[in-house]
Amino acid sequence: MIRSLIRRLDADERGIALPVVLGLGLVMLLLVSAALESVTGGVRKTSTDEDMAGARSAAYAGVEEYQSRLANDSTYYKFGNPNAAFSASSKALLSLPTGTNANPAFNISASQPWAKIPGSTDASYRYEVDISDYGNKGIVRLRSTGKVGSSVVSLVADLRQSGFIDFLYFTSYEELDPAFNAKYRTTLPQPCDAFLWASPTRPSDCSQRIQFGQFDELHGPVHSNDTLDICGATFDGTVTTSNPTAAYDVPNGCPAATFKVSKPVYEKSLDMPPTNSQMKKETRNDLPADVPNPGCLYTGPTSITFTSDGNMRVVSPYTKVTQTTANAAGADISGTTPAKCGKISDLQSTAGAVIPVLDLNLVFVQNVPSVSTDPNYWASNKTPTGFSCLSFGGVSNAGWSFGTTRYPLANEVTPSTSTTDTPAYGCRNGDLFVSGTEHGRTTIAAYNYVYVTGNITYADPSNDILGIVGQNAIWVWNPITKSGSGWSTSYAYGAPGPNRTIDAAMLSVAHTLQVQNYDANGTGLGNRGTLTILGAIAQKYRGTVATSNGSGGVATGYAKDYQYDTRLRYTAPPKFLTPVSTTYGVTQYSGVKAAYNADGSPAP
Repeated sequence: MIRSLIRRLDADERGIALPVVLGLGLVMLLLVSAALESVTGGVRKTSTDEDMAGARSAAYAGVEEYQSRLANDSTYYKFGNPNAAFSASSKALLSLPTGTNANPAFNISASQPWAKIPGSTDASYRYEVDISDYGNKGIVRLRSTGKVGSSVVSLVADLRQSGFIDFLYFTSYEELDPAFNAKYRTTLPQPCDAFLWASPTRPSDCSQRIQFGQFDELHGPVHSNDTLDICGATFDGTVTTSNPTAAYDVPNGCPAATFKVSKPVYEKSLDMPPTNSQMKKETRNDLPADVPNPGCLYTGPTSITFTSDGNMRVVSPYTKVTQTTANAAGADISGTTPAKCGKISDLQSTAGAVIPVLDLNLVFVQNVPSVSTDPNYWASNKTPTGFSCLSFGGVSNAGWSFGTTRYPLANEVTPSTSTTDTPAYGCRNGDLFVSGTEHGRTTIAAYNYVYVTGNITYADPSNDILGIVGQNAIWVWNPITKSGSGWSTSYAYGAPGPNRTIDAAMLSVAHTLQVQNYDANGTGLGNRGTLTILGAIAQKYRGTVATSNGSGGVATGYAKDYQYDTRLRYTAPPKFLTPVSTTYGVTQYSGVKAAYNADGSPAP
C-alpha cells in the first residue's frame, strides 16, 4: 500500500514526494519503536515482578531461619540489635551475639552485609526483634526484610512457643495418678512413668487407665503422649497421640467415639519440665535484665479471692517479704515488700490485703523455708499470730486454721470407699486456695497444691486471661463431711454447691487435675452436675472427675463440658510454663513498608 501511494505521488506531485516518504518512514519507525518499547517494558516489568516475589520469599526465609535458631536454642529470643528501629521497645532486653555466633541478619546499616540465602546468588534477608510482649504473652515479634536485586520487601511475623496451651486437654500418661490412687496398686513402687505403646510397656500393677466416657464432650484440640482409651466420647477438635501408630483403644462394650474432625493422628510428644520452680525466678528483684518487672512471692498456705473490680484479696500469714534477692547459688538472702504485692501486716491478717490483680505478671506461692538465712524463714515450732496447725487423718501439721477459715473443714473425711486420697492441707506447704471473678491478665502458681475452692470466671471474657500452675495436683475442691453413718456435703462450712465453672489455662507439672472425692456417694453427693472449663488443661497423669452409672450418665462427680479458649492459639497467660523442648510457630503475618533500602540503609 505504501509503494502504491508513492507511485501516485511520484506521477502527480513529484516536488513533494521526498518529504512525504520521509514522513511516512518516520511514522513507521515510531510504530516499530513503540512496539519494541512495549516488549522491552514488559520484560522489565516481568523482571521487577520476579525480583519482588523473590524478595518476599527471602523475607519468609528469614522468618524460617530465625525459627530454626529458636528451636536449637530456646533463649535465642534474647538476641537482637538493640539499635534497630523495630526493637526500640526492647532495647534494654536485647544484645547482639558475638564471635562465632555473630549473625549478619541483625545488621542494620548500608556498610554491613545482609544474610545470604544458601544456594542463591542474589537473595538475602535481615530481621529485627521485638520481645516487649514475650514475658507478658509469650510472643516474639519479628520484622523480616528480604532483598533481591533492587527490590526490598518487609513483613512482620508474630511467633509463639508451641506448648501445653495449644490443647484443650493434654496428658502425658493415660492413667490415674499413682500418688493419689494407691488402692489400685499392690506393689510399690513401680516404674509407672511409661507409655502403653512403649517397650517395655507400663507394668500391669500401675494405676488404672481412665476412659473418655460417653458423657464427655471436648470442644477443642486434644493430645496425649500415651495411648488414648475412648468409650463413646465426642471430640469436635483435632485429636493427636504420640503412639507411633496413632492407635487408640476402645474397651469391650463401648460405643464408637465421635470424631468431628478426624480420628487420632500421630504427633511428637511434649515433655513436662521437672518442676515449676523456675517461675519463682520471676519474683526476684535483682535480675533487671531477665526480670524487668518482678511479680509477687507469697509463703505458706495462701488464699486468693478475685473480685470483678480488678482486685484480689490475698491472705498469706507466713509471708515476710514478697520479692527477693538471691546469692550465686540461687538461695534467697534478702527481700523487699513492694506496695503492689500488699502490706505484710495486711497479708498476715484474716482480712487480707486487697490489691490490684498483677496485670501481665505472676504470683508464686512457695513452701515455708527451713533455712534460717532465708528472709521468709520460720522456725519449725513457730507460727504466725492467730494461725494454728491442725492434725488431720492422724498426721500432725496436716491442716490449718486462721480466723474462721480452716482446712480441712470440721468433720471433713475421705470415704473408706474412695479411690481418691484427699491430700493433706499441710500447714507449711506452698498451697494456693483460689476462687472468684478474675479481671485482668495474670498467672498464679504454687510449689505444692492448687485448690480451686469455688467458681473462677472472667469479668471480661474477651480480655481477661488467667493461668494456674501447680507443681503438684490441681484439686477441684469437693470436700465431704461425715453425718452419722453416711457421707454428706455441708454447705454451712462453705463447700461449693453443684456445678462448677473454671475459666483458666491450668497445668499440673508433676501430677494431675482431679476432683476431690469424685466417687463419693451419699446425701447431697452423687451426680454433682457439670464441670465447665473454658481454657486449657495440661497434666502429667489423667485426673478423674466422675464415675459412670453404666448407661452413659454420671453416677458420682461431674460431667465434663470443656471448651477451648481459642485466644490461646495466639497468646499465653503471662509467664506461663513451657515444655522442656519446644518450637515456635507463626500465629500471624502482616505486610509492612520496606524497612531498608536496597543499599542496606534504613528506609525513612
